[in-house]
Amino acid sequence: MNETKVAAPAPKPQAKKMTFAHRLYTGEFQFDFMSHRRRWYTISAILLMISVLAVSVRGLNLGIDFVGGSVFQAPVQVTSSTVDQFGRAVSATGLSDLDLQVNTVGESTVRIQTRSLDTEDVITVREAIAEQAGVSADEVAYSLIGPSWGKQITQQALVALIVFLVLVGILIWVYFRDWKMSVSALLALLHDLIITVGLYALIGFTVTPATVIAVLTILGYSLYDTVVVFDMVREQTRDLKHQSRTYTEAANAAINQVLVRSINTTIIAVLPVLAILIAGLAVLGGEGPLADLGLAMLIGMISGAYSSIFLAAPFLAQLREREPAMIKHRAALEKAQRRAKAKVVASVTTTDSAMSAAGVPMTALPAEGALTLADSGTEAAGHDQADARAQSDQAPGAATKPRNQPSKKPRSARKK
Repeated sequence: MNETKVAAPAPKPQAKKMTFAHRLYTGEFQFDFMSHRRRWYTISAILLMISVLAVSVRGLNLGIDFVGGSVFQAPVQVTSSTVDQFGRAVSATGLSDLDLQVNTVGESTVRIQTRSLDTEDVITVREAIAEQAGVSADEVAYSLIGPSWGKQITQQALVALIVFLVLVGILIWVYFRDWKMSVSALLALLHDLIITVGLYALIGFTVTPATVIAVLTILGYSLYDTVVVFDMVREQTRDLKHQSRTYTEAANAAINQVLVRSINTTIIAVLPVLAILIAGLAVLGGEGPLADLGLAMLIGMISGAYSSIFLAAPFLAQLREREPAMIKHRAALEKAQRRAKAKVVASVTTTDSAMSAAGVPMTALPAEGALTLADSGTEAAGHDQADARAQSDQAPGAATKPRNQPSKKPRSARKK
């Protein structure tokens, strides 16, 4: 016998699960950034206050390129006690107010930095270093850096910063045709700048020309992140008069759409910067431009990603909501909501009165604020209304007449 095999039914394709990023982009899940903007403003205010106090109280640890001084370098096998040994050796010369700083460069060089010294003091310090290192005085390298060069660098850096901020404000105003976006972007840039400088003062890291370059670089990165957020805000708020949401709600949706992108961009950008910082600290001992660039860029990138989402966009929405057009738009939305709510209440009240007169049971739905009829109650209401109409058509006490049935004749009669 041939057995017929029944094919098993094909499995139903499972619904594809949407990722968290997709839910944010489509608006199925949103963080309410705007309603908590006072919290973000408070956090930024605390960070700015700490930064300003750190600069005022501790001050910046300016490098020799800004304040000038003498630099000595000697070949030596670096150990854990090298810094302390050479510091004591130079201090033993008896020279006052040396502003001594001792660092190691790699594993074979020690670097000693002091204030500007005259010729006799240079010879004294040089011999002390050579004796501690066990080499001749000629093997100890010496260089003198004047403070005038550092002043020139400082002036040029300030000029570059002012020009950069002015050009950024004009560019954003021309591109978005909205001066409020320019003000918000500049506020975010100043926020990142102050926090970066404040953390340098708090940590005590040396400020060098490489630090200035890094600060200007992070301002560009922060500006890019802010422009991306503003561009999405502009897309979401386009033709806002025909939308059933306010500017703040549209801006909040825009932030949620670019949130994952901003996080991914920041992580990708921070990873190589973190590698530069580790290399500058672990390999070069904190000396050289790598550590300066890495620290400033790391702080600035994280601060820039924060300010573009939690500071620039909420501040922009707050400025735009004060415009007369936006106030009128909010009033129209509130009026439409009150009108729709009034219609719902009136409809529910009318249905409630009609059904209560018929004695129909109703099931209340507190979550929606409306009333729905039970299925059994609807059928009972129909029967009760039919019986009521039938009884009203008859006179009281009248007897019901029997229905006349047609009489059937016998077959014999029909055949005739």
